[in-house]
Amino acid sequence: QVHLMESGGGLVQPGGSLGLSCAASGSIVSINAMAWYRQAPGKQRELVGSITSSGLTEYPDSVKGRFTISRDDAKGTVYLQMNSLKPEDTAVYYCNADICAGNGYCTYTNYWGRGIQVTVSS
Repeated sequence: QVHLMESGGGLVQPGGSLGLSCAASGSIVSINAMAWYRQAPGKQRELVGSITSSGLTEYPDSVKGRFTISRDDAKGTVYLQMNSLKPEDTAVYYCNADICAGNGYCTYTNYWGRGIQVTVSS
């Protein structure tokens, strides 16, 4: 029905930048909040950025000033621009979104992408 697909991950040196994209596909009626999470080895999954349908954003202290989340509703895509990357940013990054889908009755359902690896290492 609905799928989220992340792209743009990879290996980057400390201090470098990466941009992640997540595109939603399927019979989408509307998308409410969208977010990025990450899970590092041995750590719990944590929120790294969220954005409401009106564009209100939130970030944890660990990434404030370095990460920027944005969205393009026409494309059904959410982005995460990551600057000044640190080794501690190494994790699998997951896209998340509340989506109403279907041709008839539907309610908002939370969806997750498969995750994409981001490695920050020299």
